[in-house]
Amino acid sequence: MNREAETGALILIVDDEKNIRRALRMVLEGEGYAVVEAANVEEAERVLTRDGQVDLVLLDVKLGDDNGIELLGRIKARSTDDDTSSLSFDPDIPVVMISGHATIEDAVQATRLGAFDFMGKPLDRNRVVVTVRNALERRRMAREVSQLRKAVDSRYELLGTTPVMTELRRQIAKVAPTRSRVLISGQSGTGKELIARAIHRNSAVADGPFVKVNCAAIPPELIESELFGHERGAFTGAVSKKRGLFEVADGGTIFLDEIGDMSLPAQAKVLRVLQTGEFTRVGGEKTLKTDCRVIAATNRDLEEMVQRSAFREDLYFRLNVVPIRSPDLRERTDDLPLLIEAFVRECCDENGLGYKPIDNGVIERLKSYDWPGNVRELRNVVERLVIMSDDMITERDLPPYLGGPRPPSLHRSDSGTIDVTHYGNKTLREFREEVETEFIRYKLGEFGWNISRTAQALGIERTNLHKKLRALGIRREQS
Repeated sequence: MNREAETGALILIVDDEKNIRRALRMVLEGEGYAVVEAANVEEAERVLTRDGQVDLVLLDVKLGDDNGIELLGRIKARSTDDDTSSLSFDPDIPVVMISGHATIEDAVQATRLGAFDFMGKPLDRNRVVVTVRNALERRRMAREVSQLRKAVDSRYELLGTTPVMTELRRQIAKVAPTRSRVLISGQSGTGKELIARAIHRNSAVADGPFVKVNCAAIPPELIESELFGHERGAFTGAVSKKRGLFEVADGGTIFLDEIGDMSLPAQAKVLRVLQTGEFTRVGGEKTLKTDCRVIAATNRDLEEMVQRSAFREDLYFRLNVVPIRSPDLRERTDDLPLLIEAFVRECCDENGLGYKPIDNGVIERLKSYDWPGNVRELRNVVERLVIMSDDMITERDLPPYLGGPRPPSLHRSDSGTIDVTHYGNKTLREFREEVETEFIRYKLGEFGWNISRTAQALGIERTNLHKKLRALGIRREQS
């Protein structure tokens, strides 16, 4: 018995000839498949609407007065929201057409409508078995792709029911079906990429690629090569031809994240692409074309940058056709319980942990925090809580700056002064290093091991803090 039969694949045979149906049933049941029959279009539609588990349809072209190709068209037609008059079928069901008197035109039309294959009568047993097996394998693979796509989409889902999120979704629904360029503004960590992906997912180019470019992460001397590609030998290290990201995004969406960090020379070339759809690779002479939707995002004030000539005004107007603002987390604190629950489940799954419930006190503590790092900071905190907690996430698992337990303080006497006798056997250097280590660990815990914010609070450069961590042997796992 084959793999499809073991999973209970159900095959619908639609043919007005009883002998054909009986012969196909014998072959398919002999292979271990479940079979259901229909003699005409009406019976077939009844089976398809009654039993949503049909995995494959074998459909005759001529069904007496009925037309099998018309039924194929109705099966493959994806119903619209305002189409309530027609029956709704699963358009992903593979359909194999069979006929003894079909013309070339019939075969071409059936293929155009989405038929998986076309078999002529008299039917060959081996051909039937192989075709059915291949069609069911295609069905299985399509289901796996659909499940993977749903899993990916769920990672980039915009969560929230507050008024600002409702308005954000309304704006996305308006702009997504169009070809207009969108400029997303907002603080770091608010989810600008999620907005861009939602626009792409609901656009006419949703089946095309979504290409993300982090303009801040690419060195200025390499950004042109990344965006437009390069020819072999264009510069030192260009050992082969490379396609640029605008070329890769052809037929889809390119997301220019942190566009405010792009150099002025690169801005000029991006402007040309937006104006003409044309570009040339670095070191190349041939003009290439791209047809992709452009979405940009920034956490900087581009208007202010335009005023001081740090950003091209013409490029700003080209990008800012439809402006969308990504709200700060502090504007949607009522969404925190929903976000926390989603992140807990996500982090538990990623780390192979069973689900950990959250104490209500934890949620209240998190709701009272200002979240300067927005949703990204919240996600990082939740991941820390999931990993460091026991079977349940409680307030004692919170870092100190969120109301969790404070680290032990310096040894003090009853009068409140530092108990120097505890350090009596240490040199001044050892005493200084111990106090400094304890204080740095305390500040790191206060800011959730955010190096930039900790360095700012300590009044030192970020690079100096990294040096101190290495010199004092402070590692995250120790804290």
